[in-house]
Amino acid sequence: MRNFIKSLFLSLVLITSAFAQNGKAQNPVIYSDVPDMSMIRVGDTYYMSSTTMHMNPGVPIMKSTDLVNWKLISYAYETLEYNNDRINLDNGKNDYGRGSWASCLRYQNGIYYVSTFSGTTGKTYIYSTKDIEKGPWKKIVLNSSYHDHSILFDDDGKVYMVWGAGKLQIIELNKDLSGVKEETKRVLIENASAPAGSNIMLQSEGSQLFKINGKYYLFNINWPRGGMRTVVIHRADNINGPWEGKVGLQDQGVAQGGLIDTPDGRWFSYLFRDAGGVGRIPYLVPVKWENGWPILGENGKVPEYLDLPPSKGLIPGIVNSDEFNRKKSDKDLPLVWQWNHNPDNSLWSVRERKGYLRLKTARIDSSFVQAKNTLTQRTFGPECSGSTLVEVSKMKEGDLAGLSLLQKEYGFVAVKMENGSKKIVMTEAAKGNPKEIESVPLNQDKVYFKAECNFKDRADKGKFYYSLDGKKWISIGSTIKLPYTLPHFMGYRFGLFNYATKNVGGFADFDYFHIDGQISKAN
Repeated sequence: MRNFIKSLFLSLVLITSAFAQNGKAQNPVIYSDVPDMSMIRVGDTYYMSSTTMHMNPGVPIMKSTDLVNWKLISYAYETLEYNNDRINLDNGKNDYGRGSWASCLRYQNGIYYVSTFSGTTGKTYIYSTKDIEKGPWKKIVLNSSYHDHSILFDDDGKVYMVWGAGKLQIIELNKDLSGVKEETKRVLIENASAPAGSNIMLQSEGSQLFKINGKYYLFNINWPRGGMRTVVIHRADNINGPWEGKVGLQDQGVAQGGLIDTPDGRWFSYLFRDAGGVGRIPYLVPVKWENGWPILGENGKVPEYLDLPPSKGLIPGIVNSDEFNRKKSDKDLPLVWQWNHNPDNSLWSVRERKGYLRLKTARIDSSFVQAKNTLTQRTFGPECSGSTLVEVSKMKEGDLAGLSLLQKEYGFVAVKMENGSKKIVMTEAAKGNPKEIESVPLNQDKVYFKAECNFKDRADKGKFYYSLDGKKWISIGSTIKLPYTLPHFMGYRFGLFNYATKNVGGFADFDYFHIDGQISKAN
């Protein structure tokens, strides 16, 4: 009887614990590609910027009232530059893995600032607005690319920018951020990687600079050889130093980010983790202050659960379904959508045919990854699916239109016009080399497509399906691997596409895009 009571007690404890955890947030707080976060709090509202590189519009801005549930509210720019072959996917060039990188989000005297830099253009861009949700955004261009920079508005009215890798540098900006004061450029920390040892694979970068209670704190990431992504923190009483550093967190590779406080005085560090094919995903860790240092995590570990409200899911704040029905007052595309590179706005419409996205062709493209006007949304974990219905009666010989999982090692299911007839094809680009795996004749003008992703425990697998009636789903091709590759530097994206390989002037109409967080049971 004693053992029975003990067993019952332990079961009740476990059940009670499980119910207690159900009311809390869980790491990762966003199971999708939202890397290089920069975060601020204005009153009781949090704002966050992130990186989407070769996608446009760019530098997504998100909003939250609890640090867990985020909603896209704007972008800093529609396109980084217009007259650039890389950004435009022109003349066989592309901007994969480049575009604009880690941004810095700040708020000062009623104005929001978000800055980013580009290896493509060799410039740094500073955008500002009084209304972070509606804009408009003012643009300042600095003719140097300040790698992984961080801006700080100091109490004395000076504005600093810190940037670099390993050797970190600092420079003062004009008060209105219109330019840099070159004479103030100097080395801030000679070797910011030193606290993590001497055998470093990735030198300290990803700078985020803060001033808290009169002290300066600088967060960086580095990667010791044979180790993991590591948070390094430096602090100083004076911006000019001396700076002292220490390892701030070394657990699960969760690193790169900064500090944020809550209205009730709690502190967290926002960081991210490389999570395979789904991308780089955000985590939060609690922070305690000891002897003027922020102490990250619980006993040096990233907790699974957080004392924050639970997630309500990424739909509709980060990703969402779309019926393509638009009222006159609606924007053509909700913020969840981004184009792969700069779009040609003359070749797409959600107005020409009510309730449909129309993608038209006007040039010959050599491959899917060089094709204009692929419309994308993030995939997300642990499992997700995206589906669409496409009408193909106006496609021309050589055209391909369908649904993709976009990364360097992409896959897609599409209708292909070949020798005057239609067929459904599944293509896989293992190691970046596209190969048609399976084809099926198509004798109708409408077909349903579905793509499924499994990122659970880094399975990183994708599967494609088609349906002739929207009810019975038929697997096509092979299960593909979804590896995260550095040439694209981005988690996999669902993509709707239509491109020409022989003749221009055709088009395909997409009736909807439906996104789901669970993989269905398909035939």
